Amino acid sequence: MSAPVTHSPTPARLLLAIETSCDDTACAILAYDGTILAEGVLSQTDHAILGGVVPEIAARAHLDALPALVTEVLKKASLTLADIDIFAGTTGPGLIGGLIVGSSYAKGLAMALNRPFMAVNHIEAHILTPRLPSLGAELHFPYLTMLVSGGHCQCVSVEQTGHYVRLGGTIDDAAGEAFDKVAKMLGLDWPGGPALEKLATEGRDDAYALPRPLKGREGCDFSFSGLKTAVSRLIDTQDPTGTRDALPRQFAADVAASFQRAVADVMADRAEHALALSPNATALVVAGGVAANKTLRHALEQVAANHGIPFFAPPLRLCTDNAVMVAWAALERLHAGETPNDIDTAARPRWPLSERTPAHA
Repeated sequence: MSAPVTHSPTPARLLLAIETSCDDTACAILAYDGTILAEGVLSQTDHAILGGVVPEIAARAHLDALPALVTEVLKKASLTLADIDIFAGTTGPGLIGGLIVGSSYAKGLAMALNRPFMAVNHIEAHILTPRLPSLGAELHFPYLTMLVSGGHCQCVSVEQTGHYVRLGGTIDDAAGEAFDKVAKMLGLDWPGGPALEKLATEGRDDAYALPRPLKGREGCDFSFSGLKTAVSRLIDTQDPTGTRDALPRQFAADVAASFQRAVADVMADRAEHALALSPNATALVVAGGVAANKTLRHALEQVAANHGIPFFAPPLRLCTDNAVMVAWAALERLHAGETPNDIDTAARPRWPLSERTPAHA
């Protein structure tokens, strides 16, 4: 078993990372031992009136925001660019426009200062985040991660840094995508996940018997399309004209709570199946934006307790997209003995964990 590295075996001292895989522009500076020296995230708001992220708008917003954000984070840490030893950037998966903007910006800084650059896999960053030393988790390999976000839903056995076994994933909508779509059906503002969770506190989670897709079946795959369709049909019984703002408040709250419970039950069932395939798992981890959902966390925490293993979830600010996780993923690779030499790598919208070495430009 391997514990987080807490000392530096190489001359590298400081690492600056940039994250722009979707609609959050983020920058962070970490010391080699994982100490967070400064961080910053700018969340784009223009997409709210459009009901979802528009890739072209997101990419342009990243380009506008990055120079000032990097300057601000450096100022917070009382550093200059010349103090940075290594640069890193999310290179995939994600929205290609944003990935190009962020990774190119980080590469440009690295080239201007004759420093190395590390290309980071966004998924890998999420699943390694709980090992960040400042979180005090003492999380050892191997552990099981339930990655739950707007674009990804996977069960991953984390064997070592760079060695991941994908046990299952979504075969249609990711959990976060389902949250956003159901929230939209209920007439809630975007982003839908937090809005739906808030509304659900007013409702009963047993008000409606919604389906639990794939629950009880072998394997660790997910499917939320049928659940989403069931919610749509349920809403149509109260709102046949489609004017969502006409929904009774209590009805909407009950639907939100029942939907949220259905997702949590499915995730708990999939975690049970994944742990059966990973008998040596030292812990159960939840990561990704939807990991901020308290009902989901509680369901998975109970699964871990049933198996007598600890449960870990990053603090809320590190569940959603951020640059601290990108910096730590790069540092984990350095701790594992990898040499940073990714300046010629290309951004890619799809980058499975099984293909950790990115394509060259």
